[in-house]
Amino acid sequence: MKNLFIEYPKCSTCQKAKKWLDENNIEYVDRNIVTETPTKDELKKWIPKSGLDVRKFFNTSGMKYRELNIKEKIKDMSEDEIYELLASDGMLIKRPLFISDTLILKGFKEKEWEQIKGENNAIN
Repeated sequence: MKNLFIEYPKCSTCQKAKKWLDENNIEYVDRNIVTETPTKDELKKWIPKSGLDVRKFFNTSGMKYRELNIKEKIKDMSEDEIYELLASDGMLIKRPLFISDTLILKGFKEKEWEQIKGENNAIN
């Protein structure tokens, strides 16, 4: 699988992450989180690989998250319903996402993303 970078182009954090990937010569396929929202099946495949709870993949600072009062609703939702909700709107998903064969990263913390460089060297 090629590295996948899922972003919202107007997001400044996504722009920083993209710049970091480019500066570090990391190859990736770019995907817009709004026009090509990850599907429920994709999310169910990726999120468990991250080792994080599915709830950690919500964009809790987003307007949509607050408008829909997801913080409260999520308490009574099954895991399957949570995946369904995430897949229903790309703006609900924490971004950017970086997906490779061995890494699933959400948000952009340069220190965490340094792992990509080690992985990239192993591939080349």
